[in-house]
Amino acid sequence: MALSTAFTKMFGVRHPIALAPMGGSAGGALAAAVSRGGGLGLLGGGYGDREWLARELPVAAASGSPWGIGFLSWAAGIGAVEQALEYGPRAVMLSFGDPSPFVERIRAAGAAVIVQVTDLEEARSAVDLGADVIVAQGTESGGHGARRGRATLPFVPVVADLAAPVPVLAAGGIADGRGVAAALALGAAGALIGTRFQATAESLADPATAEAIVSGRGQDTERSGVLDIARGAGWSTAKYTARTLGHPYLDHWRGREAELAADPEARHAYQADVARGHVPPLPVWAGEGVDLVNDVPPAADLVAALAAQAEDALTRAGRD
Repeated sequence: MALSTAFTKMFGVRHPIALAPMGGSAGGALAAAVSRGGGLGLLGGGYGDREWLARELPVAAASGSPWGIGFLSWAAGIGAVEQALEYGPRAVMLSFGDPSPFVERIRAAGAAVIVQVTDLEEARSAVDLGADVIVAQGTESGGHGARRGRATLPFVPVVADLAAPVPVLAAGGIADGRGVAAALALGAAGALIGTRFQATAESLADPATAEAIVSGRGQDTERSGVLDIARGAGWSTAKYTARTLGHPYLDHWRGREAELAADPEARHAYQADVARGHVPPLPVWAGEGVDLVNDVPPAADLVAALAAQAEDALTRAGRD
């Protein structure tokens, strides 16, 4: 049974699976591997670091398969987006903030506009903007998401109904083929997967991060603004928090975000602790599906395995 959806047809890919454009993990090699495996690899353009893009974009573009790139709408400049468009991505994904300043330029380059949303207000705005694909992100997701968002299971079908006929990808807590099958059953045209792909051979994540994800448990993840404040990362923690595995600064500052934000010495201490190796350079972004991550395979093999698991799950559901 081939899992053909509006998403696979739009991009000419074999499987309804997309790589979440994770900053620090989704480099050119990982995006290319996912694309070669039959999914849509999305390079993690993040804040739009031009030097990083110059290094990673050619690697993704050399895959010979459809690929794309994602940016943080609130942080990346139009120059970074234009730099990416020079390499011919099939899609540009915009997350967290107002995507409208970038849309006209992306469309002029012939790329599809993917907009990630975390609540119904953002979903309506994405529809009004004319997004080609909408990602409905539930709060189970690793990394950044809405402070007051909704779980993937109830959120995705509401967005799918609202956005129809625009294809919707489900995101948040999906780490195996059963999750992909569930996304399709909810009315999504595919799944955007992050945490599972951090623990792959091509990921840019530090080996210690991959090891932490493999050994991590969903109950040990936590959504908080503490680490963004401590890092001075520039995120609006009133709107967006981030789900990570445990961290000493979470234990020390939990529930005291305002106090941390008003204490420059505490933020200096964080940087000093990073420099001394007492805490990792980056938090370990991980979603609630982390329990399902048990190995570090090549990403192309993982895409094939996820698709096969999803097909099997749907076949069994229809037979039982």
